[in-house]
Amino acid sequence: MDFVDYYKTLGIDKKASEADIKKAYRKLARKYHPDLNPNDTEAEKRFKEINEANEVLSNAENRKKYDSYGKDWKHAEEFEKAKQQQKSQGGYQRSGSQQFSEDDFSDFFGSMFGGAGGRRGNVQFRGQDYQASLHLNLKDVYHTHKRTLTVNGKNIRLTIPAGVKNGQTIRIKGHGGEGVNDGPKGDLLITFEIDNDTQFKRDGDNLYATVDLDMYKAILGGKLVVDSFDGKVKLTIKPETQNGDQVKLKKKGFPKYKKEGEFGDLIVTFNVKTPTNLTEKEKELFNELSKMR
Repeated sequence: MDFVDYYKTLGIDKKASEADIKKAYRKLARKYHPDLNPNDTEAEKRFKEINEANEVLSNAENRKKYDSYGKDWKHAEEFEKAKQQQKSQGGYQRSGSQQFSEDDFSDFFGSMFGGAGGRRGNVQFRGQDYQASLHLNLKDVYHTHKRTLTVNGKNIRLTIPAGVKNGQTIRIKGHGGEGVNDGPKGDLLITFEIDNDTQFKRDGDNLYATVDLDMYKAILGGKLVVDSFDGKVKLTIKPETQNGDQVKLKKKGFPKYKKEGEFGDLIVTFNVKTPTNLTEKEKELFNELSKMR
């Protein structure tokens, strides 16, 4: 890979400000835009080069890496890690048992960029990790299932364990960027974004639900069928159940991540409903009850 001077591409100095970069980019982009240069392959090529240069130099973090590492700026983190690792070992290793000091560091990285000292250019560095997000529904992660993802044009068959949590990140080894000098590939890090359009609130492995309970059943007790995440459950309502009382249904919650057959609990909160549109007879009976109390 040849070195491309992005500053030269935009016709600016290395000390150019953000405003200078933006101004130069806009001027050149207008000049070489394909709409203004139909069927001009040279203009199209220049337009792509200008966009590439702008994407790097207009981003402060990427510009800093580019200024330090040139064409290998994408591997800046790997170089820094290698630098710190070798520093902690008492110096930067040459081939064999020889060492070289911090003063020789620029020469060491010169070899990485294809400059002098090319005999040391076989040092390997791990590729970059890729980041990706996967949007799922809460129902999708109640059971372990497989899904095919397309990352950088490649299909990856992924097993998603039941119980994955919102915001959780898993690592797929060897599906990241290419390494430097035949170094190992980076990894693919997938962060799960889980939407919940169910009646249940999830907190860790437990589920919470609010269930309406008519006043008569709350007072006298009885049977009530409620929804759990995987079906219906019959509850026994105790007499004199109060509004806000809760009952815990063990192992009726959410699957525990990578713990086959283990589940959290379902906590049901009762919302006692007061009857409305009472008849005169009903009002009369309630009056009698109130006098008895």
